[in-house]
Amino acid sequence: MDIPMEDIQTILQAYPPEQRFSLAMLQDMQHKFNYIPRAGMEALAAYLGCPLSSLYAMATFYKALSLKPKGRHIIKLCDGTACHIRGSTTLLDGVRRLLGINAGETSEDGLFSLELVNCLGSCALAPVMVVDGTYYGRVTLEKLPKILDQYREVEGHE
Repeated sequence: MDIPMEDIQTILQAYPPEQRFSLAMLQDMQHKFNYIPRAGMEALAAYLGCPLSSLYAMATFYKALSLKPKGRHIIKLCDGTACHIRGSTTLLDGVRRLLGINAGETSEDGLFSLELVNCLGSCALAPVMVVDGTYYGRVTLEKLPKILDQYREVEGHE
């Protein structure tokens, strides 16, 4: 995937070249590209005049930032106590079966990435899954294919 340097430069130019804005710039890259590309890290290091290693340390410290490309749709599956008790491990197995991916992986078609999270703050709706910011509560194995299919249809993948 080629990342247009103009897009990276637009993000950088939105901030003064001061290290205190480095996290905000990394977050903007994450939002724009769904991960932080190497070219973005290098451009940011040059823009700030700081070592690339310090930016990598920051990017790997925060779980919300990723250095690997993610799928177009991010699935966050809760495995907090309430969700775990109500079957989140069964849902994890279902996602593995339907998409062929484990937590932290992206499907071969680049459509989905799966993240296992500790809590989504919706314990009363357990088990809970979030796809691209949309919450799905009381998810069952029977509901799972329909939820995923609606995202495939948006992309034109059947």
